[in-house]
Amino acid sequence: MAFPYLTDVLRAIGVDIPLPIPTFGLLVATAFFVGQWLCSVEARRLMPAQPKEFMGNACLIGFIAGLVGAKIFHVLEYPREFFENPGHMLLSTGGFTIFGGLIVGIVAAVLYARRHKAPLPLMLDAAAPALMQAYGLGRIGCQISGDGDWGIEVTSPAPSWLPQWLWAQTYENNIAGVEIPPPGVYPTPLYETLMAFAAFGILWKLRKHAHAPGWLFGVYLLLAGVERLLIEFIRVNSTYSLLGMQVTQAQLIATACVIGGAWVMWWRRHAGTTAAA
Repeated sequence: MAFPYLTDVLRAIGVDIPLPIPTFGLLVATAFFVGQWLCSVEARRLMPAQPKEFMGNACLIGFIAGLVGAKIFHVLEYPREFFENPGHMLLSTGGFTIFGGLIVGIVAAVLYARRHKAPLPLMLDAAAPALMQAYGLGRIGCQISGDGDWGIEVTSPAPSWLPQWLWAQTYENNIAGVEIPPPGVYPTPLYETLMAFAAFGILWKLRKHAHAPGWLFGVYLLLAGVERLLIEFIRVNSTYSLLGMQVTQAQLIATACVIGGAWVMWWRRHAGTTAAA
């Protein structure tokens, strides 16, 4: 069952109050504010010389730019649908590609930081755990609203130790308006949320480990790439033909994240250390 609007959630618990607030948007907003708070906490620890409002402003700029980037990358992922109905795709409240949002949002925040002469490696380290936590919260919005970010059709029974709802779902009443026949599809947003929260735990644990500035952001890139590569095996996505292989946009970007993250970790391994306090 999906709950596209807050009204649907309230009706499910027996409260009939019309509140047509999109649950996806509500979770994205929650992800932003939680992420902004975590970024600010880490920024005060790593960059005490920066003004208090610096990280909050960087997060806001990155968030707004990220929404634009997420829409642009979605158009690039589905060009045929865009040319068939460009207005609908551009103005729709759905259709956002998370990697596009991350790339454009991070670039915008970095440009803002450079303008204010902030230490970029430390800023990126401060943002790393928050980015992963926000990703997990955002995927909860995908799950609740049923926005189409689900997996492929399930063709085998659930393992005896796993609840059926964690193996397959039909997302009845989903906001995408798609009818999914039983037994359903893999609830990949749930899997991504669990993996993102686990990765957040790793990043949060490592944040005070003595490491070179920028190293933790490399860990983030590596974990984010691995997580997405794993989920792409059972996730529905548009594919491209590359060197005779069918690949998705997310697989290409995730592979770049893994390679880039590993390189950053190697590059920053002997570049000095940050304070652990």
